[in-house]
Amino acid sequence: MADDQISKRHRAKRIAIYNHKGGVGKTTLTVNIAYALTDLGKRVLLVDSDPQCNLTSYLIEASVVDKMLDASDTAAGQTLWSAVKPVAEGTGEARLIEPIERNGLLLLPGDILLSKFEQDLYQFWSETFLRRVRGYRGTAALSALVNEISKKNDIDFILYDSGPNIGPLNRSILLDCDHFIVPAACDSFSVRAFKTLGQTLAEWIKDWTTAISLAPDNVYLLPGKPRMIGYIPQRFRVYGGNVASNFSHFLPRIDRRISADVGAVLRGIDKALAPLEFQSRLGLVRDFGRRAVLGQDQGVPIWSVGNADENAHAQAVFHGIAKKIIERAR
Repeated sequence: MADDQISKRHRAKRIAIYNHKGGVGKTTLTVNIAYALTDLGKRVLLVDSDPQCNLTSYLIEASVVDKMLDASDTAAGQTLWSAVKPVAEGTGEARLIEPIERNGLLLLPGDILLSKFEQDLYQFWSETFLRRVRGYRGTAALSALVNEISKKNDIDFILYDSGPNIGPLNRSILLDCDHFIVPAACDSFSVRAFKTLGQTLAEWIKDWTTAISLAPDNVYLLPGKPRMIGYIPQRFRVYGGNVASNFSHFLPRIDRRISADVGAVLRGIDKALAPLEFQSRLGLVRDFGRRAVLGQDQGVPIWSVGNADENAHAQAVFHGIAKKIIERAR
């Protein structure tokens, strides 16, 4: 990425909490990390880039979400689709929208119609290899939008909540991010998915490196070098204060497979993408059961809905993760 292009990006650190496998509690993890970062004095912008809109539904009342989605295809729309619609339709640049504030967090609402933009991203991506400016602008449209909004609101951290797939929208998001975090469920399916995750990320990075080399002057470019800063095993059961035996044997397997299937693959491209000292986890997040549901129903962090002891534990876990993110994302 050219120096003049780097200077156009806001200082906010962009992080994707990403795993193409579904059912790993990604949205709940994203929201609670965001709340923890806010508790630690950071300004956080959440970007709901999943067409399922789970993050938006977590923070915003259902009736309000319905009204936003009903109006999103109009000139008054205020969702991510409303913003990128001019790019998708070829009528102009992305339109700035106002983030919604909720309990100290700022949110760019998702939209089921983002699936339409995802189809356009296939074409934009192909056009970058033909050195067409339209392709670069389309591929980086969401990044440029988020950049302007983060500047306007003096954001410290941008957290993307992405869908469970390896489609073109997630490709643009990961290539936009400075860092990514892998959430992992304690099951065999999650462990096996790491191989695909590492190979896919490596392919995206290598392809975009080629696209950057072909780029015309003075186009806004995705940096294309997402650095893995951690992984979080989660949604396991505990017994007597320890990880239950039917889950505990997965933890060393996750450690090994993340290191071999993701870390080593990325280091093969660039050693800075997954340093050897990466071996430690960011934290362990157990299954909070009903409390996770209550937190979502109320749009609040998990440590706001239990008894005092449970709240203290949950707050300590997520604040610990947030502190590590702040330290590693420098």
